Amino acid sequence: MKFETILEEIDGFGPFQIIIIVLMCTPRIVLPCHFLLNNFIAASPPHRCDISSLDDGGLFENLTLGQRLTASIPVQEDGEPKSCEMFAEPQLQLLANSSDSADLPTVQCQSGWVYDNSTFTSTLATEWDLVCDRKSLTKTTSTIFFFGVMMGAIAFGYLCDRYGRRNTLLASYIMAIVFGFSSTFANSYVLFAVLRFLTGFGLTGISITSIVLSIEWVDTGRRSFIGVIGSLAWSVGNMLLAGFAFLVNDWRTLIMTVTAPLGFAVLTWWWIPESARWLLANGKVERAQFYLDRCAKFNKRPKLSSKLKLETLSSIEIREKSQKSFTYLHLIKTPKMRQLTLLSGIVWYGVASTYYGISLNISGFGLNMYLTHFIYAAIEVPAKLMIYCLLNIIGRRKCQAGTLLLTGVCIALNMFIPKGLWHLRAVVAILGKGLSEASFTTIFLYTTELYPTVIRQNGLGYTSFMSRLGVSVAPLILLLEDVWTLLPQIIICSVAIVSGLVSLLLPETLNMSLPETIDDIEKPRRNDASSQSAEPSGVFLQPKSTTDTPQ
Repeated sequence: MKFETILEEIDGFGPFQIIIIVLMCTPRIVLPCHFLLNNFIAASPPHRCDISSLDDGGLFENLTLGQRLTASIPVQEDGEPKSCEMFAEPQLQLLANSSDSADLPTVQCQSGWVYDNSTFTSTLATEWDLVCDRKSLTKTTSTIFFFGVMMGAIAFGYLCDRYGRRNTLLASYIMAIVFGFSSTFANSYVLFAVLRFLTGFGLTGISITSIVLSIEWVDTGRRSFIGVIGSLAWSVGNMLLAGFAFLVNDWRTLIMTVTAPLGFAVLTWWWIPESARWLLANGKVERAQFYLDRCAKFNKRPKLSSKLKLETLSSIEIREKSQKSFTYLHLIKTPKMRQLTLLSGIVWYGVASTYYGISLNISGFGLNMYLTHFIYAAIEVPAKLMIYCLLNIIGRRKCQAGTLLLTGVCIALNMFIPKGLWHLRAVVAILGKGLSEASFTTIFLYTTELYPTVIRQNGLGYTSFMSRLGVSVAPLILLLEDVWTLLPQIIICSVAIVSGLVSLLLPETLNMSLPETIDDIEKPRRNDASSQSAEPSGVFLQPKSTTDTPQ
């Protein structure tokens, strides 16, 4: 007996499931607002050395600001003052163009910097002077945040399987709210970095729990629909971030703005049901009966005909849990689980590193950063609609491999397109961004279908850890452009292609019932059709019942 049999009686996709999707939208909209927030709060506006200390009423008394800048700061090729250098001594002879400034001695800025506040009232860079020789600290802020996300993935993956999806989700909401708002009051860079780490830690629970909780309540044919709808909420939040950042120019206020919706999410948490799959897998039959009866009521179906059916199902589901509880070690204890863990981890690393490597680089195409970010976010919508259609036609594995490989091709093409053709470069980059998001949409759904219920959240916690490892490295990879301009693109392109090839080794899960126990992965059942018996990775999944039809 499978859980899908129970869902058939109470409707695996009705008003009850729609309510779950709606309740999960608000927190998922918040996620991209924090994950890509560094594009705006850590932006470095145009700046130059502060020369006010040179204005002592003597030499500069009768000079205009322009003349003072000419005598104090060397210029770049475009005629603008250099950002990080000034002359060792004021060079008044330059006012008459009597000498070449290239040979004049310069020093680093001595009295701080003056910033152009026309775009941003305040950013991390202007708050703590994270420019010039300290500019890497702005990227480091993003890396620290994603390290928090990475650690949270491990912690919440365990907590969700141990204490349930619903309770862990509430803990995530509260942590994200507390540390998110606290970071806006940070009075030093170190304190801010610590609070951003903790904010990322809390947000991870929302990321990995919401998608699993949604998918575990729907039937086999609608899993791809749920995965794509949940992912569309991310795209909406991503587009809203561009609007919020355009309207709110102060970094502290912007963090408050994007964190505030989680207060509404806490209020709606009371209507979120626990996963009946998880309850049955842990022997909590009566509690599972409560939520399944509520589902039947909302979907206008009769209550379950017999509690004996649930008890029978529960006894099967907890077969492996009778003598032990599951930990992350069970991901690698058996051969096929070990193979699945290795391959899925590599793919997740590649997907995340590629997506954020593109998303965190929103300059260089002749458009302002707000418009570029919005376009990058907007292209995700048609990409997700496209992948939704393909998921049920060509399957998960081909979609995963195809989107990653094509993303790598787009990145490679942009390395050879001249910078003067910025229109073409922008089109190719936007196409690559859409494909990278399509690969992210696929991997979330794909992973929930690959891992069995008893360790599904542990599996998603592990893969989310690998994902955030890739994300944490992405900002540091972008810093390598100071070594060689093309080096970041070469690395990201290579990662996309390699992870795309690795995904071809994973099993197909289209029209397959969700595995419930590790035995479902390790030992194919006797009633498995022979046509379903050979998958490239050697991992077996239960074929879907013939009464189910893909959406």
